[in-house]
Amino acid sequence: MDYKNKIITVEKALSLVKNDDHIVSGLAPSEGAAFLSQLHTLKNKVKNVTVTTCLPLGSFEYMTDPDCADTFNQDGWFFTPTLRKSLKLGNVSYVPQHLSSAATKRVYHIKPTIYIGNCSMPDKHGYVSLGLSNTYEKYIIEKSDLVILEINPNVPRTFGDVELSVNDVNYFIEADYPIPEIPDANSNEKDILIGKYIADYINDGDCIQLGIGGIPNAVASSLFGKKRLGVHTELFSTGMMKLTQAGVIDNSAKNFNRGKAVTTMIIGTRELYDFVDDNPGIMVLDGKYTNDYYVIGKNDNMVSINTTLEIDLTGQCCSESLGSVQFSGSGGQADTAIGAQKSKNGRSFIALYSTAMAKNPDGSRTEVSKIVPQLKTGAAVTLSRNDVHYVVTEYGVADLRGCNVRERVNRLINIAHPKFREEILRQAYEVGLIAKKAY
Repeated sequence: MDYKNKIITVEKALSLVKNDDHIVSGLAPSEGAAFLSQLHTLKNKVKNVTVTTCLPLGSFEYMTDPDCADTFNQDGWFFTPTLRKSLKLGNVSYVPQHLSSAATKRVYHIKPTIYIGNCSMPDKHGYVSLGLSNTYEKYIIEKSDLVILEINPNVPRTFGDVELSVNDVNYFIEADYPIPEIPDANSNEKDILIGKYIADYINDGDCIQLGIGGIPNAVASSLFGKKRLGVHTELFSTGMMKLTQAGVIDNSAKNFNRGKAVTTMIIGTRELYDFVDDNPGIMVLDGKYTNDYYVIGKNDNMVSINTTLEIDLTGQCCSESLGSVQFSGSGGQADTAIGAQKSKNGRSFIALYSTAMAKNPDGSRTEVSKIVPQLKTGAAVTLSRNDVHYVVTEYGVADLRGCNVRERVNRLINIAHPKFREEILRQAYEVGLIAKKAY
């Protein structure tokens, strides 16, 4: 089980790439940065190579160089600024999916030939840990022809279902780069208001799912003082770490996977990565499991908290595109929102600011409502109106579960920005959502 005879250089790893290969990279901090940072050197040596990524944090030259566009197809499960900027190159495309089935549906469509990611240092038993993500990584590894892992002492050793024998890896690359971090986003006044509204609905002993960003951080900050919270989440964040350190999260009241925080990815600060290192209280499990809404629903008192970009008056949520232009991805929003509502006493929240500053063609910006009669042309519906429960803005909470369209129009207008409410109501009548006599 000696891994040392499997160590190769980045140059050797690149030489293994062939025409028509399908390379899959680890998610976000689990991406194989040493390999990907040199992938552009193959632009005149191979043809028609597809690279599938999810939430890439690196800005690698193969992604940004126009001269690479004829060599590499860039397919993404979740866009970040680099992929958004590279859309103009013509070789970038989004892969629609729910996180729970992203890997299985991708493999159904196109077989992975090479997996590239990072891992922890091998332990004395000959096992490495995939560290910060098992969203799809272990499944893709099992399906790939060639598995290349970058051994990095900065990758934490985590537990759950992320352990991998060195016998199951074809090659290792020795690396020592810092793992990408996402610093805590400062919460503004709107975030804090939204966070407090949501926190009022969270009880001692609940099991929570949180994302990352200003609003989720504000929710986490509002939970100090709660007791015996549990975690079954897509993403374990720095905010969750702080709640665990404070004793707010102890997973003692969970009826499913009691005593353990369950996640499929870990993204945040270096402090977070040090916290999860060798921490048996954190289980990093396959995204097919963590985001299966039947599994999520096994947790009593499950609370899912997600954000959206725009919502229409019937409850349709666009959380991933600006009109028809892809901005991020579906991720696990539908998985967790539906799963929470399958839970005994479960609750699901969609949070958003009531307004945004939209960019005009001349570069100026205009304040617009994010609660609209109809979504923008081409907008992706990330969460169906059939699956929305609570919607929260800085102006309050609208409970849509079981409501008819007329009731939804009324409740959502009541949490829209006051200066837009009359106009939204007028437009709701004009597009036929409500009859004039209803108001």
